[in-house]
Amino acid sequence: MGKRRDRRELLRNLSKKQKKHLREFGEEHPFHDKVSGRPEATQICELSENSDKSSAESDSETEVEQVSVYHKLLATLKTSPESESEEEEDESESEEAEESEAEMDSEGSQETGEADGGEDKKDVPEEKEATDTAEQMLGQEQDDGADTSCDPHHRVTEEFTDVKHESEFSLETNFMEEESGDCNADTRDSSSSHAVSEDPFKQHMDKELEEKEIEKMSTVPKTSSQSQWPRLGQLTFSSTLEKHKTLKADKEVDVKQLYLHKPLESTWPKVNKQFLSSVNKPSDSSFTPLQRELFCIMNTYRDLFYPERNALTNGEEIRHAYCLHALNHVLKANAQVLSNNAKRRDRKPGTDTDDYRDQGLTRPKVLMIVPFRECALRIAHILISLLEVNDKKKIDVSNKKRFKGEFGSDPEEKPPNLKRPEDYEAVFAGNIDDHFRIGVAILQKSMRLYAPFYSSDIIIASPLGMRTVIGAEGEKKRDFDFLSSVEILIIDQADIYLMQNWEHVLHLMKHINLLPLDSHGVDFSRVRMLNLNNWCRYYRQTLLFSALQNPQINSVFNKHCFNYAGQVAVRNLPLTGSISHVVVQLPHVFRRLEAESVTSVIDARSHQYWKAKCQLWLQCTCFLYPRFQFFITKVLPEYRDAIMSHTLIYVPSYFDYVRLRNYFKKEDLNFTHICEYTKKAAVCRARRFFLKGEKQFLLFTERFHFYKRYTIKGIRNLIFYELPTYSHFYSEICNMMKATDNGVDATWTCTVLYSKYDAQKLAAVVGIDRTAQMLQSKKNVHLFVTGENE
Repeated sequence: MGKRRDRRELLRNLSKKQKKHLREFGEEHPFHDKVSGRPEATQICELSENSDKSSAESDSETEVEQVSVYHKLLATLKTSPESESEEEEDESESEEAEESEAEMDSEGSQETGEADGGEDKKDVPEEKEATDTAEQMLGQEQDDGADTSCDPHHRVTEEFTDVKHESEFSLETNFMEEESGDCNADTRDSSSSHAVSEDPFKQHMDKELEEKEIEKMSTVPKTSSQSQWPRLGQLTFSSTLEKHKTLKADKEVDVKQLYLHKPLESTWPKVNKQFLSSVNKPSDSSFTPLQRELFCIMNTYRDLFYPERNALTNGEEIRHAYCLHALNHVLKANAQVLSNNAKRRDRKPGTDTDDYRDQGLTRPKVLMIVPFRECALRIAHILISLLEVNDKKKIDVSNKKRFKGEFGSDPEEKPPNLKRPEDYEAVFAGNIDDHFRIGVAILQKSMRLYAPFYSSDIIIASPLGMRTVIGAEGEKKRDFDFLSSVEILIIDQADIYLMQNWEHVLHLMKHINLLPLDSHGVDFSRVRMLNLNNWCRYYRQTLLFSALQNPQINSVFNKHCFNYAGQVAVRNLPLTGSISHVVVQLPHVFRRLEAESVTSVIDARSHQYWKAKCQLWLQCTCFLYPRFQFFITKVLPEYRDAIMSHTLIYVPSYFDYVRLRNYFKKEDLNFTHICEYTKKAAVCRARRFFLKGEKQFLLFTERFHFYKRYTIKGIRNLIFYELPTYSHFYSEICNMMKATDNGVDATWTCTVLYSKYDAQKLAAVVGIDRTAQMLQSKKNVHLFVTGENE
């Protein structure tokens, strides 16, 4: 009887709404009696604290209390006869209860922590724990490469912003104390004013230019000086602010004197060990001779143009060197921001905040332009290796599995074993997709691949990948604000972009370091004055690596690089040309055509049409009227005779190829043609017709040879409509004649058309000495050269 009386007293103290809630949910809800009358009491601050305190209790005590209360309420529902009578009384209030039920659902899970003292204290933490576990599992799936963005709109926006994971890699919400001990040590070491003053990073970024100097760089021509270095050779240093300064190469380099960020001092020698040999001196055991001289220039934050990159020999050495420089720059910049975060947190109210200007208008600091996904994969591996101090201290790399899947190559997809030159295998190794872009965010202990651009420190992309996101004028979906504060621009393998689409590179250069159209949540009190003044282009360092010297590449380096620290270009003259690698014996006839200027001699009949198609290309070296007119009036008539069959015409420019193809069709000549857009079946037919002599002429584009490297059999007469972009293509095409050795060596001929504007290409083919002799003559020069004499 005592238990029944206790249950009745418990029910008597409950309101009708509470009794209804008790029957439906098996628990007491305090919302109606205590909260609904006082809206201000709905704040959950005190309740969450109580819930946290209760969750800190021992599991055994909480479990006993929760079970007893639960059974007490459940027994009350089953045994109380008054509950049945109360049901009819509550029917009149059911509508009111249903109206308030929606409100209870939104706040009930947080308010119930005080109702029973036991059950709700257990359910709420469990529910929160389950939610956190689900979020962790989702994060792991994303790290493992799962694509959780099914919504197309989400896929577009996550490339630029990611609010959900922003705080994990945000520089503004992290502090130096959260980083590793190495970073703290680096901060302590850099506290010395002497060390800071000598750090090239601080010297370059902290220098405040004046408006007079900016105006001087825009109007006054640069002064240049030359110097000779042991490994790089002839260097040309040009600058507007610094006059007659001679660069000297450091014979020996100590890693500690390069002001590398603390982890890099220990990781760089291990990562670069594969390129070192026993020839290196003990004091200079971490750099090869080429890397030492390149990094000495990079570390001074001067622009650099190195046109002797070779995928077979020094390509990976150069890649490791500029990855070290880029990562060193990013770690120093991020460490400065994190250190200033702690200073701002500890500063007294009302103090000046101008001392903490350490950022740009947007976060990306380094932009790496590479031609293929395989290059981006190798760069990412180098960056990860440089951040891992040892095998025990592995850094946390987000989305690594997804990155390997999208940027790696499948061994089963490797093409059949065909004979290709070694340089071809080196350039086209791995995944050769040329449409990609990826953001990389770096902190001391972690790296995030596929980071949104506005949360990234480094962006690795191809020219096509950047063109599609930058867009064209008038397009709605375009964005280039993330390029506003790029401090280091690295363009690797620039010669390959000549074979892809050079206009994409020019389009990128026009949209870099512009004022952003939106603030993107930047704290302007932390932005450097150089960025606010729109002077970032004068601080940007550009590193340009190429396999050759070309007027279009030189134009980018001379007209789109404004670094106040100056420019360094390697200008070595080729002593021997690629003609020395021709193994077949045949006469090489170089026929000169006269041209007063590049643009004034454009054919008036095709000028307007092609200007609309490719205006940028016309400004370089395009449809020269003398070249086409010289070819159809002086060269082609000599090969119209049936005796001069099996004639291959090598055309570097696709537009010249189109013009010649249209002319051949108009004249009804017996010819076939192969270009980079020709289908495989048509290529096979053209090669067969040419080999059997069914077609007298074969128009052959340089880009097709670059991407395919097929051996064309049946060549007896060879015409270079223009000198090839790659000098070794000259010897490769000439050596194709030996593929069909039928005892008619005396009939082989090779004719080359050139002008005075082809000096660089000509020197790469015949050497600097012969080039000087050929250019001195103002008349057409016929130079006969045989391969055996080279």
